[in-house]
Order: sequence, then C-alpha cells, then structure tokens
Amino acid sequence: MSVYISDFSVACALGGDNATVATNLFAAAPRVVSETAELTSGRAVPVGRMREIAGDPAQTRTNRIVEHCYTPIAGAIDAVKAKYGAGRVGAIIGTSTAGIGEGGEAMKEKLASGRWTPGFSLERQQLGDTARFAARLFGTEGPYYVVSTACTSGARALAAGVRLIEADLCDAVVCGGVDSLCELTLNGFAALDSLSDKPCNPMSANRDGLNLGEGAALFVLTKEPTRFRIAGFGESVDGHHMSAPDPEGKGAEAAMRAAFAMAGEKAESIDFVHLHGTATPLNDQMEAHVVDRLLGENVPCASTKPLTGHTLGAAGAVQAALCLLAMERGQLPPHVWDGQRDPGLPPIRLAQAGETGTLKRILSASYAFGGNNAALVLASE
Repeated sequence: MSVYISDFSVACALGGDNATVATNLFAAAPRVVSETAELTSGRAVPVGRMREIAGDPAQTRTNRIVEHCYTPIAGAIDAVKAKYGAGRVGAIIGTSTAGIGEGGEAMKEKLASGRWTPGFSLERQQLGDTARFAARLFGTEGPYYVVSTACTSGARALAAGVRLIEADLCDAVVCGGVDSLCELTLNGFAALDSLSDKPCNPMSANRDGLNLGEGAALFVLTKEPTRFRIAGFGESVDGHHMSAPDPEGKGAEAAMRAAFAMAGEKAESIDFVHLHGTATPLNDQMEAHVVDRLLGENVPCASTKPLTGHTLGAAGAVQAALCLLAMERGQLPPHVWDGQRDPGLPPIRLAQAGETGTLKRILSASYAFGGNNAALVLASE
C-alpha cells in the first residue's frame, strides 16, 4: 500500500511557515543560527530559536509550537475528518521535551518561594501530553500517542503513521515531530561536551559540536494519491553506546537498506541525501562512511543543522519537510560549512547554495542516543 502526504507544515529557526522557511533555506546566502542561550555556567552558545510562536500562551512552549504548525494544515485535517470520520484519523507526535522547560521554571519558583507557579501540573511534563494536546487540537478521535526515541522521534512518527494506515487502523494520520529549547537539554548536551560555541560546521575538519534548535513539522498522511508519498522507511537499534554511534555504522546502514527495500529502490535511484549531520566528530565520521559505502561520492548530500539547529525529537520531521520543499523547488538544500574537508572522511559530495536538480527520490537519515537509527525515502510523482 502506498501512503501519501496530502499537506504539511514546518516552522523552525528558518521561519514560521513553509514559504518563509523555503525563502531562507534556498537563499543565496542561507541564514545560519544566530540566537544565543546562556547555560548555567554562564557560557553563551548559539541556538536555533523560533522567533514567533502562535498558540495559547497558557500551554507549554512545545504545545504552542504544535498549534503554530497546525494552523496552516487545519483545512487538510478537516477534510480527512469529513471524508473518513474523526475516529478513523490518528495523531502521532515525536518529541523529547514536552513540558520539561516549564517544569524547570516551576521548580525554580518552588525552591525560591516554597510555592509552585500558578497552573503548574506534572501532567504537562509527561511525554504523552503532547500527543494528547495534539489530538484534542486536531479534533481527531483515532489512536494517538507520542514516539520518544530522542533524535529519531520525528522520523519514527512518520513511519508509525504509515503503519497505522497499512494496518487499517486509520484512513489518515496527522503525524510529525516537535521539540522546544529548554535549560535541561541545553545543559545536558553541554555536560556531554557536545555544544559548539559557533554555528556548527558539519563534515568539516574544524567541526567541534552541535547547536540545539527548536521547531516542528506536521504531515497529513492518507491513502489518496497526491504528489508526495512516503515510499519507504527503515528503523534499527544497534545499542552500541548510550550516546556515541557505532563507528562502523552497521545500524545506520541497516535502516537505509530497509528503507530502500520497502521503497523498491536501489541506492543509485536516490537524487539527494539529507544527512543527520550534527557536526560532532563521531556522528559525522560514521555517517560519511555509511553514505559513501551505500551511495558513493556522486550523490549530493547536505546537513541543514547550521540553519535550524539540531531540533532533537523534531529533527527527522523537519528534515522531511525541508526535503519536500526541495522537491517543490527543484533546488537542493545547501550544505553550509567552512569548506575545509576532513582528510579522514570520504569525499562525499556536499551540495552548494543555489544548486538545482530533478528531485524524485530523497533519502533522509536520523540517528539518536542508544544506537537508534531511522531512514525515510520520500518520493515525488
């Protein structure tokens, strides 16, 4: 069964809607992350912060970002509810933060004054709160749940949406990923020595860490043919290490091969690869070797994390949305870096700003803590 994308919405540091994101993504000089956040140590680091977020201010920042992305696709969601009935429409959200940021602020108030902040609820910190909020917002009555597998959450939420439709549990699914910036994740990544003091520099000899970001992307999946479809996906867990990837990339390769097999495609049919590309030394080393091994040195590749920041649970979904924008434009997302190749990495081809091409099949890769790997093959008909 083929599962299609009838509509989608994305918001991140590049902009608050599809059109603005596309304008900044495909600009002659794409805008890199420019906001900063202060860690508990007093160190300031670059982040990909959203500049405008719509939504109910009484909600968590994560839920407000979901609502922000819901508005542009509300008509498409209403259409599938009208066609299939709300009980046949599901909602799956990938996330890793939920209301943790608000929980941290409430704890500060509790320690300082002995009182919780007005309206504080532990329920908001539960990961399931995001899917519960989304289902109520969308007005869907089918299955709803959160996928939380760190940085593969967004990609796995799309795969889960496909499964619900293929299993005939739903006729349509609204799915995607969302995460918001908060002190816990920022300081946690700092404790891992993973944050760069500059806009990140994926695949460079000078790469020294990532930038965190926030954002969301939502997709309306159906069985009705449209221009875009999820042709295949692959998932694996190699369990190599709590935070470091398997240096040989066996799990990443298994996920890619599974995605190719489901799509009925060979590696040589892929027109572009959206890299996970965190700009951490170990991730880029693993990923470059896997891409070279499976696809060679001629397929254009790029990481957009210097432009969006690493949006964690939203990353796989945001990447998928950027790939769809690329298909619409016939223009490749650019790989923004200093151009200094690492001699220890294979010379995979990195896309330049302004580069165009026919994009019919795109591979989007995501990796996460615990050896969690996901790959999507997106197709344009």
